[in-house]
Amino acid sequence: MKKLAHLFLGLAVIWIVSGCATTQGTSPQEKRQAALNMRTQVLADLYKLHPDARAQVAASPGYAVFSNANVNLLFASVGGGYGVAENKRLKKTVYMKMGEAGLGLGLGVKDFRAVFIFKTQESLDAFIDNGWEFGGHVDAAAKAGDKGAAVGGEALLNGVTIYQITESGLALQATLKGTKYWKDADLN
Repeated sequence: MKKLAHLFLGLAVIWIVSGCATTQGTSPQEKRQAALNMRTQVLADLYKLHPDARAQVAASPGYAVFSNANVNLLFASVGGGYGVAENKRLKKTVYMKMGEAGLGLGLGVKDFRAVFIFKTQESLDAFIDNGWEFGGHVDAAAKAGDKGAAVGGEALLNGVTIYQITESGLALQATLKGTKYWKDADLN
């Protein structure tokens, strides 16, 4: 009975968090605008934290910005979110979704933003068309609004610079996880 209660609690937390990571709005146009507003705000936050990122974005063939929510309950980690990828060469915005699952030790819930800056057109195209990421992840966060702190930052992986900005959450986790990014069929 206790295991069943923990399962229902875990599913409830996942359901609540997944609601936080969905595009706001009811119509496709409202959802597109919400994603664009999120992108604008996240880039402004990134430029305050890492002023050199502005030049990286300007020099890149494209970038992607995502809003994510993640839940880690003991040995499993799940998350989801939405975002946009900007192909500057084609002057095209691609609306996307993301989902992740992983295994490892941890406990917590975290709401964070991710910015991917692509160094080559090939890496941007591969991300938009295939969108997989797989790797290890270690982080600690205890943040609500402007209070608290989070360890995250910048990583360079296969010609892509990735920044993570924690919005809020309480998490301590070390996981091996896979993340899938894909085009949002309803918004493109």
